[in-house]
Amino acid sequence: MYPNLTPYLVALLGLALAGTVAMAARHAFLRRLAVRQIARRRGEAALVVTGSVLGTAIIVGSLLVGDTMTHSIRRQAWSGLGPIDEVVTTSGGTRGAEVASRLARLRGDPDVDGMLVLTADRAGIAHGSGAGRKAEPRAGVFETDFGQAAGFGGRGSNASGLSGPTPRPGELVLNAELAKALDAAPGDVVTVWLYGQAHDLRVARVVPAKGVAAGGAGVSRGAFLAPGTLAGAAGAARQRGTLTVAPPGAGGVSSGSKAAATAASAGPKTLVYVSNAGGVEGGSRRSDAVAAKLDAAAGAGSLQRASTGAQGDVAVEKVKQQALHEADQAGNELGSFFLFVGCFAIIAGVMLLVNIFVMLAEERKPELGVLRAVGMRRGRLVRAFVIEGALYALVASLVGVVAGIGVGRAVVEVAARIFASMSPDEGGLDLSFHVTSTSLVNGFALGFLIAFGTVALTSVRISRLNVIAAIRDLAGDGGRRLKRRWVALSTVAAAGFAVLAAITVSRSQGVGTYLFPSLTVLALCPLLVRFAPRRLVYTGASLAVLGWGLAANTLRPKVFDDGSTATFVVLGTVLVFSAVALVSQNQELLTRPLRPLVARPSLAGLATRLGVAYPVARRFRTGAILIMYGLVVFTLVLITVLGSIIQSTLGNEVANASGGFALRADFNPSARVADPAAAFGAGRFAGRVAAVAPLSAAKARVSGLGRLGSADVVAVGATPAIVQGRLFPLQERLAGLGDDRAVWQRVLADPRYVIADRYLRQEEAGPSSIDYHPGDTLTLTDPRSGKAERKTIAGTLRSAQAFYGIGAGDDASGGPVILGQRAVAAQFGGDAKLSSALVAPAAGTSDEALAADLQGEFLPASLVVTQVRREVEHEFAANRSFFQLMEGFLALGLLVGIAGLGVVMVRAVRERRRTIGVLRALGFQSATVQRSFLTESSFVALEGIVLGTALSIVTAYLLFKNDPDLGGANIGFPVPWTSITVLVLATAAASVLATLWPARRAAATRPAVALRIAD
Repeated sequence: MYPNLTPYLVALLGLALAGTVAMAARHAFLRRLAVRQIARRRGEAALVVTGSVLGTAIIVGSLLVGDTMTHSIRRQAWSGLGPIDEVVTTSGGTRGAEVASRLARLRGDPDVDGMLVLTADRAGIAHGSGAGRKAEPRAGVFETDFGQAAGFGGRGSNASGLSGPTPRPGELVLNAELAKALDAAPGDVVTVWLYGQAHDLRVARVVPAKGVAAGGAGVSRGAFLAPGTLAGAAGAARQRGTLTVAPPGAGGVSSGSKAAATAASAGPKTLVYVSNAGGVEGGSRRSDAVAAKLDAAAGAGSLQRASTGAQGDVAVEKVKQQALHEADQAGNELGSFFLFVGCFAIIAGVMLLVNIFVMLAEERKPELGVLRAVGMRRGRLVRAFVIEGALYALVASLVGVVAGIGVGRAVVEVAARIFASMSPDEGGLDLSFHVTSTSLVNGFALGFLIAFGTVALTSVRISRLNVIAAIRDLAGDGGRRLKRRWVALSTVAAAGFAVLAAITVSRSQGVGTYLFPSLTVLALCPLLVRFAPRRLVYTGASLAVLGWGLAANTLRPKVFDDGSTATFVVLGTVLVFSAVALVSQNQELLTRPLRPLVARPSLAGLATRLGVAYPVARRFRTGAILIMYGLVVFTLVLITVLGSIIQSTLGNEVANASGGFALRADFNPSARVADPAAAFGAGRFAGRVAAVAPLSAAKARVSGLGRLGSADVVAVGATPAIVQGRLFPLQERLAGLGDDRAVWQRVLADPRYVIADRYLRQEEAGPSSIDYHPGDTLTLTDPRSGKAERKTIAGTLRSAQAFYGIGAGDDASGGPVILGQRAVAAQFGGDAKLSSALVAPAAGTSDEALAADLQGEFLPASLVVTQVRREVEHEFAANRSFFQLMEGFLALGLLVGIAGLGVVMVRAVRERRRTIGVLRALGFQSATVQRSFLTESSFVALEGIVLGTALSIVTAYLLFKNDPDLGGANIGFPVPWTSITVLVLATAAASVLATLWPARRAAATRPAVALRIAD
């Protein structure tokens, strides 16, 4: 992932390594000092490396998840498209032959490797009878010359997937996907419904579902017929009068000229597959140039003749380039999302590294004091720590890359099960774990640079020691004031941050809204401590930042509208850091409830007093551990609570998505259901269907709508039947039009208004952020004719689930823009096809049973029924699975905190070995020493757990109360106390176990050994 960042990361990595090597080569004493420290304490060096590995592992694992998603989708594109780079679609018959003839002139073009002409449509195909009958209502049916297909693209017969002779009349060839769905084998007879007429055809053979044999552009289940079969069936249907448009009352086009245009466009289409020079993947780089040539060749002279008003009926699609672009986009989004989740664990790892080096400095304080006393400058001391830290970082990053491959593999295994549970229509995907050198290099570089930068900055801090206090091993004067120039600089910085805060808050920019006000308060602290007590200043600053972090979403409700995951990272970091600072400054207040236990004249009281005293005295060290725990627990609990909230909205989401219509039936316009309301409500369906709302659909494009730019959408033509009974509720509606029903009625009657999906999709940037509202205007354009009309948004759908994928398959792209049916027909003419209907089952009727009966009855019309309720439930189940996957991934961050606590306790035992020896020499029992260390670790871990849990619940509640979707769901705030309790107890138990060995080691310390001056 992120190959564009690789040169910069490698350059920074090279500079860091080169600078370290130069320091080590130039200063032999510093090099020997750093290496000596590592060699003397190899076990502890191993602990430092272990504590630093997980950050790199999480980064590498996240990048490899993105690589896997990208590779899997690309592999699907290579298999489904093969040598096909562009597809030119036009109407069939003489028109198709004319366009194909024009395009044939490009066969000798150096950018073009080959062309293949096909005739195509959709059809229902069934095999067997009775209860064992299997059917595919929407299979792709094609005709082409197999001899030409075998050499398509000039890459041999395997590229297209088609082999053998062209099917003869009465035969067909199935690809493997369709044969599997039908349970059909060579020699079997299947029934194919072409334009309402059944044809029994024998399966000549089964070919692999790849390339041309896979159906090319988005059709995985395909059948290949004898040439002329589709044209003959269409001609017969026209003679019977079944290949026409629907009558006016059934939701079709209503005027004579437009009806004639639609009738002419009905029937099979002509497809021209184009293969570019340059290989299966490399050819996509030529798509822009080739598409321009195809468009020019196909449009010359006859496609848009203004004198006759003929519409452009040729579409050139860069299918391979688009598929690869979507693969890269999906991979980047998923990898970035896991990287976002892992950011909290990475920050925890940084705090662990800071803590370790601070403890190293504390342990070596007398040695460092002597070095400073004999003339070593602070800069040389910093360099020695940097050399030592760079060695730790280098080893940790190398080990982290290997561990990251394992982490990525584990995440992919779980994600693969989630994707495998979905059908291809629901986003199902066969994930195949994939590793790229780019991600490994990027992960290694990021892991090293983060560790190196942390060590360098920490070294600067720990080099500021009091020489005399260090030699005597006394506590330093950490509270001394900063010099005036630093106070002046921080005050100027505070003014700059305040200006940025005012700008970002006024614009509701997510990251800036939380970050800049916090930095303003922090930068003011050096000035304020000159006029007020330090504790009071930092307590007030912590409260101010914490309060702003919790209240910003209430004061600026649109702060999350940009959809940026970075906003949540900054929010969590600001909340946890400010809360930890508040707790660290007021530890004495928090330990007051323990005074009765501490004051007890018993061994338990003594152990508790010792266990609490050290965290209170070492505020910085304790704060770093609290940040590790707080960040990870905050995120884990927040994800758990948000998952519970989303799950509790299932019932409301089903109602929003269905609008009272639990089913949507899509059928082939070429084999029309002339009157869906009559067809679905009579005969065997009488009494089982409460309402039917026919829908027409056409490809469209919107532009001029905020930051959306332009986007492909589906223009949906609705009839008044859609407002019978329950409605599709609106998230927002235009003031002055009344309630939801009034808005719907206005849109159906007035062509100036539309109802839009809240998340119109963009080709370039994925789902758009919500920056358009009722009252905004957009331009709706017919991409074939170029006819554009300005529309006003009257309302936005709360859920557009029932309209996603609407149409006969070819028109199923983009989110919906809903108009009255007459408005759609007036603008899009023959392209507005009656292809769907919303169906409301009668009370007591099973959605699943009705869907199966409808598909079986109208198989000749290639009818496919979408169960809206089941789709919503499947999405919620998939979301729940992904939430669990995120929790598992984030649990790695919890390992950082637990391991960090263990490492810190190991260092604490070594650091306090003389103190332990004195206590043991005075008569303290080993059990008391062990209990004091366990009390100390439990106290710190419990503080971090409670802090993170409380912050996450409060944050989730504020998000819940300020979210317009959840606010209208009429549900209480659900808190999964059982899950949270299990998480808290498991974390606390793991923390105690992680410190059990250091505590036992402390208890086993012999006084005579501990009191020796030498190691």
